[in-house]
Amino acid sequence: MSQPSEPPRRFPDAREDLARWDRTPDTPQTLSPSYRLAWNDGDFLTREALRPVRLQLELLKPEMALAERGITSTVVMFGSARIPDPAAPGPARPASGLSRWYDEAREFARLCTRKALSTDNRDYVVCTGGGPGIMEAGSRGAHDEGGVSVSLNIVLPHEQSPNLYGTPDLSFNFHYFAIRKMHFLMRARAIAAFPGGFGTLDELFEVVTLVQTGRMKRLPILLFGDDFWHKVIDWQALVEAGTVAPADLGLVTHVATAAEAWKVVESWQGV
Repeated sequence: MSQPSEPPRRFPDAREDLARWDRTPDTPQTLSPSYRLAWNDGDFLTREALRPVRLQLELLKPEMALAERGITSTVVMFGSARIPDPAAPGPARPASGLSRWYDEAREFARLCTRKALSTDNRDYVVCTGGGPGIMEAGSRGAHDEGGVSVSLNIVLPHEQSPNLYGTPDLSFNFHYFAIRKMHFLMRARAIAAFPGGFGTLDELFEVVTLVQTGRMKRLPILLFGDDFWHKVIDWQALVEAGTVAPADLGLVTHVATAAEAWKVVESWQGV
């Protein structure tokens, strides 16, 4: 049976109007900022009053791109931008003592990507912040296996230029932290948190809070590096103070290796 034909277009495509704009003769009127098409006017779109529109655009652009690629689930990897590749030449850096987690993150991303490849890169797709350190290791592990990875970068004064291993057409740049964090979680099948600083803690507690309060379905939240996390966060002190329930500590799972973490993800049945 033949497919029904699409109805004729009643109005011009926005790109057609943009092409017509480019051919408009220069006059005092057409050169005025007021004459620019609103959606093609950078000065207008960056005005304070247009923040709600910019928020919506940052939500829509990655969402549409991921949907068009058929990506239905991701494995999200958080961790410090300052943890270096232990094999990289050069002097020791401040977080060099944690560099073994770079290798573990890279291996975990490989394991996720092997599964993703079996789904035609639709499920278990690695998703990172797209920057250096642990984020680079995640993108790199996916690249090692010949798979794809999603990068959710953000404009920062330092540290956050995209690494060279992320899939180019799945690399996105954000202005708003809040929208970026939404995209981390909207398709997440599992969260893997490696040692990190304020940004990693912010991302980790966002997801723990959403799961604890029932605003997000439970999923594996994996903490790599038992010593690091128990030193940085006194989980038991929260219970003793009565600010969290003892059962809340079960929302996170401490793991030591990529293989151990992948076993948790692969066997997860949901709760």
